[in-house]
Amino acid sequence: MSMKAHGFPHSRHGLNIKIIIFTLIVLIAPTDISAAGVCRSRRPLSSTNLRSMARIHMATANYSEAQFLAEQALALAKKNNADNEELAFCLIDLAYLYNCQGKLESASDMCRLGLKLQENTYYKKHPYLGYTLRTLSDIYQGQGKYEQANAALDRAIDIMLDSHLPDDKAMTQFYIDRGELLAAQGYFDQAESFYNRAEGLIREVYKENHLFNANLMLKQAQLYLATGQYSRADQLAGRALEIQQRVYGQQHSLLTPTRLVLANSAIAQGRYAQAEQLLQLALDSIKQKQGETNPLAAEALSALGMVYMANGKYTEAEQACTRAVEVLETSVGPDSDQTAMALNNLARLYIHQGKLRQAKPLCDRALATLQGIFEKNHPSVTEVRKTIAQLQYKLSAVTELARVDATAQDNVTTR
Repeated sequence: MSMKAHGFPHSRHGLNIKIIIFTLIVLIAPTDISAAGVCRSRRPLSSTNLRSMARIHMATANYSEAQFLAEQALALAKKNNADNEELAFCLIDLAYLYNCQGKLESASDMCRLGLKLQENTYYKKHPYLGYTLRTLSDIYQGQGKYEQANAALDRAIDIMLDSHLPDDKAMTQFYIDRGELLAAQGYFDQAESFYNRAEGLIREVYKENHLFNANLMLKQAQLYLATGQYSRADQLAGRALEIQQRVYGQQHSLLTPTRLVLANSAIAQGRYAQAEQLLQLALDSIKQKQGETNPLAAEALSALGMVYMANGKYTEAEQACTRAVEVLETSVGPDSDQTAMALNNLARLYIHQGKLRQAKPLCDRALATLQGIFEKNHPSVTEVRKTIAQLQYKLSAVTELARVDATAQDNVTTR
């Protein structure tokens, strides 16, 4: 979920908060930037003012405040018959916000409306279109719509290269996005090459402790986690977390994706106590800022379910895994790869408990979903096939045990 709407810097959470807050204080002081403050203010505000205030809250993950302000901005722009440019900004800001909240259908609708207005306003390859297409690509990726995500990002990069050189710093986040999209589809070598290209550009422009660096380190850590290179994943995610904590503080919800990488790496290495601590921290911060229905909360819950399973806490594990599936079905959709992997985790739990009949439909659904999204050798498809193989082994064992019992019973009856 990137800050890809026009006006935000080209990093996932790379907003220079101090500069923007200072600028807005100069522009709109003494206006209260909270939603309550807007309601109390006697001073009329423009949609531009409201959008600017909303962006401060977006940058710090205060999404409820941001939503009120951004929606008020759009309503005011419509009421005042604002031009297409301002309406587009309002729509795209809301698209970014809804994407952060996991409201992906609404985000997609808003982004496509905003893009259409921009296409009617700017020349064919205006950079604003590139930035908006980045946001749209990110939304599509969250929904598991990789064909559409690739098409949107291809177009975004083509637009940007019309006015920028390939090694221009403005291209950096587009390369990171390309790497992230490739990694999600299982093309790890290609993804790493794009990350390396972005890393070279970042080093020329930003200091080592810049959030831009932390963003890239996180993406690289996710790649190494997916390929089983746990020590490298831990090292990069740990460095990214240190940078983020210096900017956001120790408990901010924007640290959650990094903590999830560290937690999943710990699970893979059997360090369940460490994983549980990280996941509880992640869940607490998500609930405070983003709510329990955010896809990040679901990802943390699904991982926590695996920790509980490993520790023999089956009731807690089932509650966590079931809730994760429910959240993802509502937010990112029932046919997304994220939902499929949460179903796979729930199936693994059922198999572990011997609830084989309950596991089978979950496995079948997860596999059908992933086969409709990825190639047959994608890591997620392989993982679900392993779960199915485990299920079939257990079913065969149960069938064989039933046959042996029946034979033994027949022998007793014959005697």
